[in-house]
Amino acid sequence: MITGASAGVGRATAIEFAKEGATIALLARNRESLEGAKKEVEQNGGKGRVYVVDVADAEKMEETAAAIEKEIGPVDIWINNAMVSVFSPFKEITPAEYKRVTDVTYLGQVYGTMAILNRMLKRDKGKIVLVGSALAYRGIPLQAPYCGAKHGIQGFFDSLRSELLHDKSGVKVSMVELPALNTTQFGWVKSRLSKKAKPMGGIYQPEVAAKAIKYAAIHDRREIFVAFPTFQSIIGNKFFPGLLDNIMAKTGFKGQQTDEPEDPNRPNNLWEPVPGDHTARGPFNKSAKNKSPMLWVSTHWRIVWLVLIILFIVLIWLIV
Repeated sequence: MITGASAGVGRATAIEFAKEGATIALLARNRESLEGAKKEVEQNGGKGRVYVVDVADAEKMEETAAAIEKEIGPVDIWINNAMVSVFSPFKEITPAEYKRVTDVTYLGQVYGTMAILNRMLKRDKGKIVLVGSALAYRGIPLQAPYCGAKHGIQGFFDSLRSELLHDKSGVKVSMVELPALNTTQFGWVKSRLSKKAKPMGGIYQPEVAAKAIKYAAIHDRREIFVAFPTFQSIIGNKFFPGLLDNIMAKTGFKGQQTDEPEDPNRPNNLWEPVPGDHTARGPFNKSAKNKSPMLWVSTHWRIVWLVLIILFIVLIWLIV
């Protein structure tokens, strides 16, 4: 089960699971784009079923979880991925906009978890994946609501995981921290910027994130940092938060905008989905990376440790 499955990371993740022959419940607001995602899932060897729902509606999420289990069967993996955002200085954001981003991006993951957790607890098995970001640890300018929501998810994750460990539950939860990605959000997120928005820093294709999410879903890993920029931001903020404040103040505005003027009247998906069938990838293919060495290290850590141990033994042998 994947929320936000109609485009971007959610759609890429659905395709990644489809390659394993999975049956996937696809959740989002845009039926047309969900049907497109379902078609791609089936082209890649999986089975898809469409559920139109707004993750910010707790009651509807509960109803959807019940419908999925009735129509498809018990959910083994539940992936909370849906998001919306607003590119804007905080001083220009309205309370309604801030609440909407929080309702979808933060509470959407909470409501999704609520909807499936008790069902999984009764079976004493299942996996919940929360999709986070480097911005769960290090906020940046022009995205205050989104950064706040991702920070909230990280705190929620810590609490939930601790409770499940206390109860010795067979239900597991993991969080995946994403880098900047080449997704479709930059063409439909509400924006007050004068220039078109873009990902900041090193950019990766959504398929890189999809591979990390799939790995987290089938392995008992607490947390996965998908790319080196994610690791760099999180560790850097732990030791030098004040320095990063100043760096972001100098680079964070221009670094999130292209040279192309933005159309202030273009459609955005804050309140309603943007019509059409959207894809996983956005417009930054030329600068987006298809692989992440950091992800390889994270998912092959046993090999990495073995190599380090062998090198250490060799070093000691040469010294002696």
